[in-house]
Amino acid sequence: MNILAMSQTLFYLMEQQPNAEKATTYLRQQADQFQANPQTAQFYRVFTALPRFTGKALLDVPVDMALALERNRTGFTVDNWTFDRLARVWWLLQLPIDDKTAYVKTITELFRAAEMNELVALYSALPVLAYPEAWQFQATEGIRNNIADVQSAIMLHNPYPTDQFDEAAWNQLILKAFFTDKDITQIVGWQERKNARLAQTLTDYADERRAAGRSLPPHIEELMA
Repeated sequence: MNILAMSQTLFYLMEQQPNAEKATTYLRQQADQFQANPQTAQFYRVFTALPRFTGKALLDVPVDMALALERNRTGFTVDNWTFDRLARVWWLLQLPIDDKTAYVKTITELFRAAEMNELVALYSALPVLAYPEAWQFQATEGIRNNIADVQSAIMLHNPYPTDQFDEAAWNQLILKAFFTDKDITQIVGWQERKNARLAQTLTDYADERRAAGRSLPPHIEELMA
């Protein structure tokens, strides 16, 4: 994935939102300052402060913009995102990637200190961050998280798990999705990554539900074959 192209596309989408001038002016100013003198404190401060400048309105995503995002990063979508979520993901792409250790440390600290909406943005950004292999632990932590919006950010409409998870982590994601009544069809790769161990685990789970007189979740039998 081309990070610069993705950054430009996301910014152009922000510019197309109603009443976006205040937000985009602020973002340009902060990006210029950060690029001229990268300071971690500023990076954290802007990430936290962004909703005050962007608001939290749902995005209007034209078809051509959705296609542009998909061309740059297969499976990536911003449908049903809010403006502040998009702005935070864009801001993460302004972090220099030349020093992997510093890059990973900076974003990891954001994960550690983040509140719910910040976590949603961070998990949403995983498919477009540099060094994708570095975020596997964070991604599995997102699955264990008990906050529904955070779970959805990593599980649904997110290509990172299907691209980066090993079989055990993938199977845990699918099982957790059924446990928490997620729409399994919104998981990228849910059919392509079917495997024998997952089928057996889901078969056992289905047997338990039947024994308790409970119905089966939609689409579970498609993964039990």
